[in-house]
Amino acid sequence: MSYYKDRLGFDPDEQPTANGDEATFRKSKRGYEENLCKFKDERDAIQKKTFTKWVNKHLKKHWKYSKTYTCLQACSNSSCSCANRHVGDLFIDLQDGLNLISLLEVLSGDQLPRERGKLRFHMLQNVQMALEYLRFKKIKLVNIRAEDIVDGNPKLTLGLIWTIILHFQISDIVVGEEPNVSARDALLKWARKSTSKYPGVRVSDFTSSWRDGMAFNAIIHRN
Repeated sequence: MSYYKDRLGFDPDEQPTANGDEATFRKSKRGYEENLCKFKDERDAIQKKTFTKWVNKHLKKHWKYSKTYTCLQACSNSSCSCANRHVGDLFIDLQDGLNLISLLEVLSGDQLPRERGKLRFHMLQNVQMALEYLRFKKIKLVNIRAEDIVDGNPKLTLGLIWTIILHFQISDIVVGEEPNVSARDALLKWARKSTSKYPGVRVSDFTSSWRDGMAFNAIIHRN
């Protein structure tokens, strides 16, 4: 935990205790809460930067449509395309839904319909299309609405991208593993293998090992 004590002056897992006088305790608690906010802001900034890199990496790709999604089913298709898009600010550039749809097309090979207008209605329609497609693919979305993405909600936008990463980049990790190996253990094994050659990156769990963003960056760079 020296990373947090060196950079933030505290360990987010350590809370102040009332061992001294009340005034000192209140002061230390206030400082802890302020530092905790700084820690959360830094963590979110790291996630935003890392997820943006991952999105742009895929938006640069050329791909061949295998199917066309029509809200009810995916129909055969064989046209080729290139997203030719770029995300600068993850919270802003996903609001109209177009980058989000293009990302899903690259990752899945399916062609999705989209609205070309610039009104809020069109933005909501595009994001809703992306969310419905994810549900069609049996991807669980927890408390994420089209309005949240269109409004640029940081927490839910990060949550949506992480859900997409989990499904399209990590979901096939357990393939080839022994039957008695859990998905969690297989994922941890894959993360360790993917980051093993990066100095300063040590993945031992799914909590503290990811807080400084280095493991995320290593995996994005490697894959």
